[in-house]
This record gives sequence, C-alpha cells and structure tokens, in this order.
Amino acid sequence: MENQFKVENNLKRYTMQFIFTKYWLFLFSFFSLFSFTEPAPQTFTFVQVADTQLGFEDYEKDLQSFNQAVKQINEINPDFVIICGDLVNVANDSSYADFLNIKNKLKVPCYCVAGNHDIQKIPNDTSLVYYRKVIGKDYYSFMHKGYTFIIANTQLWNGEVENESEKHDHWFKKTLEVARKKKSSVFVAGHSPIYVEDPAEQTGYFNLPPAKRKEVLNLFRENNVVAYLSGHAHRLIVNNFEGTQMVTSETTSVNFDKRPLGFRVWKVSAGTVTHESVPLKY
Repeated sequence: MENQFKVENNLKRYTMQFIFTKYWLFLFSFFSLFSFTEPAPQTFTFVQVADTQLGFEDYEKDLQSFNQAVKQINEINPDFVIICGDLVNVANDSSYADFLNIKNKLKVPCYCVAGNHDIQKIPNDTSLVYYRKVIGKDYYSFMHKGYTFIIANTQLWNGEVENESEKHDHWFKKTLEVARKKKSSVFVAGHSPIYVEDPAEQTGYFNLPPAKRKEVLNLFRENNVVAYLSGHAHRLIVNNFEGTQMVTSETTSVNFDKRPLGFRVWKVSAGTVTHESVPLKY
C-alpha cells in the first residue's frame, strides 16, 4: 500500500511538472512572437534640397528662393531635410551666416552635405577645418525608423586627401557593415553624382573618377543601399543602378535644364521608396 501511494504521488508530481513546463514553453513562444519579430516598416517622409548655393548668380534671389523653400517645407512638415551640398557659392563668414539664418527657420531636423563650393573640389586642411567649425561634421550617419542614413563627403572621393580620404573610406565601409548586420536598408547622400548617364562613362566635372565610382557602386550593391541622393549638376538626373535609386535633385538656385526651382519629397512606406518634385511658389 505504501509503495502504491509513493508511485501515485510521484506520478502526480511528474504530471504537474510536465503541465507546468508545457505552460511556460507556451508563454515563452507566445511572447517571443512580439519580442523578437522585426517591427513592421513605418511610413515617413523627408525632403531632399540641392545647391542652395547662395550667390551663384543673384545673391538676393538665392536668399529669397531658399527662404521660400524653407516656408514650403515647414508646411509639408516632413520628418527631416537633407541638403545635398553647395550650401553657398563662396564659403565665408557672411555667406554661411546667411545660410544658417535661413536653415535655422526649419521646424524639423536638417542634415547638411559638404559640396565643392563649401570645401573645394579637392579639400585641404584649411577648408575642412573651416567647414567643420562653422557648419559641423562633413560626414556622419543617423538612424530613422529602422533605416540607416549616411551623409558622405564625396569631395574626399574626387581625389586622395592625406589623413582624410582613407579615414573617410574606412568609416564609410564600417557604417555600411553595421547596417548590413542589423539588416537595415540604407540611404546615402552626397554632393557629386556617382555617374551621370552610364556607370562606365569617362571622368567629367559632375561624376566620380572611374576607379572610385566602381568601388562605391560595388559597396551599394553589397549593402542594400536603396537610394543615393546628390546635387552638384544643377539639373534633375534619375538613374537606377541594380535596384539603387540614384537621384540628383533640382536646386533652389539655378537649374541648367530650365526646370522650376524646387526640392524633392521622398516617401518611405512598407518597403517602397518614391520621390516627387515640389516647385517653389512665388
């Protein structure tokens, strides 16, 4: 009788342990679905501005156009703004003060790219130090709703700058690697277009040298870069390189293709990326 009692007792204990274990496994599996599943893509918008370039042809007109762009952007209320370089035509205290005075009227974050008129086509210590002191970093990255945004210094790709180009390239590759490991899609913004019409075209004023161009495009291919935003050409250029949208925006200063002055609004939604032009209203 005593042995039968012990057997029944043990059977009850093992049964309870089994039920208890199954219960916790169920709870763990249930909550894991919420804890570890990738979050659904979030919709957001941002604005691409190019070549505010105060003083390119008519300083007062450029001031007016930039002010108007800021007014319209504030009405749209995007998540943030990226200005793709050539903030001013001649980099000095006066022009940068005017630029910053208008930029600071934006009601959303604004990320600036360094252009050739800001730090020269091939930068040097003096131009870089001045830009970094007055405007801020010339290359950096930030995250937004699961996407990685990389602000590159394309002037350091136009030629080898001692103590600068190599450091920039190491940072660029490392930032892409981190994004890839996080499975984060990437937007890159620079000043110069990678190419204008053909990835194999010859070197010109508006594109990158062929060797660097090939290297950068390979990095785009390998690291889920969904779009590259640029300026510099003062005309709209839209290409697609193996799934990467390559968009050089119209400007707020002068457009060589006679398009209306304006900017572009990008919309990111559920894995789709679209953009459209917004002309300035006077």
